[in-house]
Amino acid sequence: MNANNKKAWLYLLPATLFLVFFLVYPLIDVFIYSVEEGYNFASQTYFGTGLYNFSYVLHDPYFLQAVKNTFILVIITVPVSTGLALLISVGLSSIKPLRELYQTVYFLPYVTNTLAVGLVFMILFQKTEYTDGLVNLMIGWFGGESVDFIDGPYWAKMFVLCFYTVWVVTPFKILVLTSALASVNQDYYRAARVDGTPRLRVFTRITLPMISPMIFYLVITGFIGAFKAYSDAVALFGTDLNAAGMNTIVGYVYDMLYGDSGGYPSYASAAAVILFAIVLTITCINLMVSRKRVEI
Repeated sequence: MNANNKKAWLYLLPATLFLVFFLVYPLIDVFIYSVEEGYNFASQTYFGTGLYNFSYVLHDPYFLQAVKNTFILVIITVPVSTGLALLISVGLSSIKPLRELYQTVYFLPYVTNTLAVGLVFMILFQKTEYTDGLVNLMIGWFGGESVDFIDGPYWAKMFVLCFYTVWVVTPFKILVLTSALASVNQDYYRAARVDGTPRLRVFTRITLPMISPMIFYLVITGFIGAFKAYSDAVALFGTDLNAAGMNTIVGYVYDMLYGDSGGYPSYASAAAVILFAIVLTITCINLMVSRKRVEI
């Protein structure tokens, strides 16, 4: 090992130690907890090892409901937010007057406190004894019946959660895609104009391939972020997500540790390992697809 390699490893040492203590060690610890049956948090003892914790979690109706909610959230919000961000970014890149102002306005939801945005959404959607909410008022204008989106039917609550999630995550995607569009070489567009290429073909043959790495980056991080959703649901439905039927996998893990049914780190660890396996599998699939579809 030459002097340059030693110096490089020395520079990497702080980051490596940080990753080991705060990522690798906790991950190993979670795997160990997940196979310890009957773990007692107070005495730090357990009576055996095996896969019972996984069996319990996979048969727990609260966990199955959390998995259902999380998958619905992922399937709806990731493509919708990415597609919406792409459309808005293309629009922002096509205008010159007040472009910076529009970019700032679209980015505001991302820097706004999550609970504050959730409170606003509750005011918009929740029915109370005093008011039906602004959204129900608008529905009434078109002759529809009011719906309690916060404490009402499952589909209504899931709609609000998906709407809220899209509202929160889209601004960051707009920022990334706007930067990606600005970095596209303008010579391609000039050549397309000389050839008289239609705008739609320019978008599908030049723009999309050139920004495809950023799109797949947003898709992958969007999947990971959506699977880790928890604060969004709390902001809308409160901390008792099991009672509302709107818990997520991360919320289930938290409940098993600190909630009313808490004190079961082995069950929480088993659920966390299952979540890790799901996210890892989907991320690997996305990476394999991106190798075939992404222009480099």
